[in-house]
Amino acid sequence: MNQPRTEIGEIAFREADNDTLLVTLSGVWKIGGEMPSADEVRKALESSAVRRMAFETRDLADWDSTLLTFLLKVRDYAAQEQIQILDEGLPQGARRLIALALAVPERQGARKEARREPFLVRVGEEGLRFFRSAGEMVGFIGEASLAFLRLLQGRARFRSSDLALFIQECGAEALPIVSLISLLVGMILAFVAAIQLQLFGAQIFVADIVGIAMVRVMGAIMTGIIVAGRTGAAYAAQLGTMQVNEEVDALQTLGVPPMEFLVLPRMLALALMMPLLCLYSDLMGILGGMIVGVFMLDLGLAQYFHETALHLELTYFWIGLFHSFVFGILIALAGCLRGMQCGRSASEVGHAATSAVVTSIVSVVLATAIITFVCQVLGI
Repeated sequence: MNQPRTEIGEIAFREADNDTLLVTLSGVWKIGGEMPSADEVRKALESSAVRRMAFETRDLADWDSTLLTFLLKVRDYAAQEQIQILDEGLPQGARRLIALALAVPERQGARKEARREPFLVRVGEEGLRFFRSAGEMVGFIGEASLAFLRLLQGRARFRSSDLALFIQECGAEALPIVSLISLLVGMILAFVAAIQLQLFGAQIFVADIVGIAMVRVMGAIMTGIIVAGRTGAAYAAQLGTMQVNEEVDALQTLGVPPMEFLVLPRMLALALMMPLLCLYSDLMGILGGMIVGVFMLDLGLAQYFHETALHLELTYFWIGLFHSFVFGILIALAGCLRGMQCGRSASEVGHAATSAVVTSIVSVVLATAIITFVCQVLGI
């Protein structure tokens, strides 16, 4: 079988006169072929005393950006040696493309060498970034609080249709994923508890563990994490895209406060829907524990639910609902904050969505720890 012929570009040097180096380019200069290196031209310049360089391309066949890259590197070498370039011998298309590439000078400092900053410098920069971010967060919370006060006074400006749409998106449309995750979490809790309780013949207490854990905190936490990844990221992406498209600037130009028109309805929708999603998550978690108790531990259905109802207290429900209400506000604030902080590029939208999820989950965990500690101190 005949092997495909390798495309080869060739280069030759000749001094046309005492001060001009003639560079002859021939062959095929295309990507994938064997091309001479621009270093050969530099060596030829260093070994001669010429002050000008010209090109001859009569035997040059096909060429593409490979030739342009080679010529640009040669121009850099010539500039360093203060050698004049005579490009009349180059193809007309190559001359136009080179002129286009050199039309806008490279911005000073655009190419930054990769260097590792000292440890103390990095610590200082991260500290300053943290305090700057904390200040922006406090300011954003203040603006959101003022918008909520204007809502209580009946002066907030947003569309009720937007609020209804956000309620549907973060409420009813989140039921499938909440159902699946909560059901599985309830089953996992029951499995873990059953392994130990079976050693003592106390399988019935699986119902107590699953019911109390889900109603008091686990239902709210799992719902918060789901909503953070689903709705919080969506809020950040929506507002980030509006920043990129300058829609937020347009609202400000029209005299419409973005905090009231964009942030407030999202925050209200999530704060209203999170407690309801939490109640639904509690139910699905108890149902998951019931599946394990009935089909694995041979407990009776009525017995399981009677044991669950016997040890659940109304206080546990209120604690779980308070958790979810706080989570809803935190997730909405984190998502809207990162969206409003988004830069003016498409990549910044993805960064804003990622940052919103991380901020939301960290906020959920910290809020859980604080509320649990307060409940422990209050004895509830």
